[in-house]
Amino acid sequence: MTAETTAAVGGRRRVPVPDRVARDYLVLALRLDQHIPGLVDGYFGPADIKAQVDIEQLRPPSALVADASELLRRIDADVPESDRRSWLTGQVTALRTHAEGLAGSDLPYVELATRSFAWTPVRRDPAVFEQAAAEIDRLLPGPGPLADRLAAFNDGFILPVDRLTAIADWLVGLFRERAATTFGLPDDEAIRIKLVRNQPWTGYNWYEGGRRSRFDLNTDLPVRAAELLRVAAHEAYPGHHLEHAWREAELVDGRRRLEAGILLINTPECLISEGLADLGHQFVSPEADEADLLIELYGRAGLAIAVDAEAARDAAARTVALAPHLRRLSEARVNAALMRHADGASHEAVLAWLERVGRYAPATAAKRLEFIEHPLWRTYVFVYHEGEALLRRWMDGVPDMERAARFERLFHEQLAPATIATELETGARATS
Repeated sequence: MTAETTAAVGGRRRVPVPDRVARDYLVLALRLDQHIPGLVDGYFGPADIKAQVDIEQLRPPSALVADASELLRRIDADVPESDRRSWLTGQVTALRTHAEGLAGSDLPYVELATRSFAWTPVRRDPAVFEQAAAEIDRLLPGPGPLADRLAAFNDGFILPVDRLTAIADWLVGLFRERAATTFGLPDDEAIRIKLVRNQPWTGYNWYEGGRRSRFDLNTDLPVRAAELLRVAAHEAYPGHHLEHAWREAELVDGRRRLEAGILLINTPECLISEGLADLGHQFVSPEADEADLLIELYGRAGLAIAVDAEAARDAAARTVALAPHLRRLSEARVNAALMRHADGASHEAVLAWLERVGRYAPATAAKRLEFIEHPLWRTYVFVYHEGEALLRRWMDGVPDMERAARFERLFHEQLAPATIATELETGARATS
């Protein structure tokens, strides 16, 4: 007998009919989004559920708290699969936390982040930033403050906006080919690129369903060659686009887990998704190959350095050497968020701290703080660093030849942070 299906949003495709738990999860999330615009990052589930919520009267926060509590009880009683039960429990716990906030609960900042992501953010030792800065100073010797030297070095690799779309299209296409070789691609997946402005983030993947998404690249700040490598891998292949396309194919259409037909901000799935997206570049832009890719970008962008092969090679090699230290330095954003929201530091104090300790140029520091202070994103800064650290430890638990297979599990399974942590404790293999 053919499995029962229903029309998905957009009207061009059909999805399986959800079970009661999945349906109630989708309804709860969509109702919460009416109170917290942007909580739903993408919806590609049944159209009738979305239509039902759209015409309802706004559900009171106290009722949403009760709905979430009842759904948690039924998940525990009615969902036999341990992975699905763990994933749903974490998600609904986060949604209940957000509903409680609407109802008047005022959790301390760290507790709010912990309940939202099922993971506690950790304040970084300031010595880490100074060690990273010392390594950057060694790689970029010269007079003047390190922040000025770093800005001057980076400014040599700004990609011209009039060529940015073509360059990004080429790079995403290359990463698509490499991701296809390693992980395969679901049928009919595709992504398009759009340049945008006036956003608090650098890049964003808007997943539209039907294996399609749009990658927005923000040009408020200059886009540099090395940054484009990371952002393209993060937002497209093998990052968010490929993750969502595979999860739609495998979990929604294949395993009929319709809760995967909605993407939610400020829930535990974000910790895994952002960690996956940050780690994915190693499969499409490995360190041994990165300098060659940068040199190719210099040429395609028409940068002055591209005409001197030796200078281009030296600059690319230095950029690759700087990358791990810049990533460590970027964790200053974690401490900045804690300073602003947990410690009560002023906007001006945190901005100055980001410039001084994070070695950010003033405009970049302001953009980073804009993200930290945004009502929707104020706790989100943690998921990049904490998610990457968690998944890196998890992937380091298998031999090099098995790393791709372990990473690929993130596309096909419902792996909650608690599930990953348990596998780390028990030493579970990639084939488990």
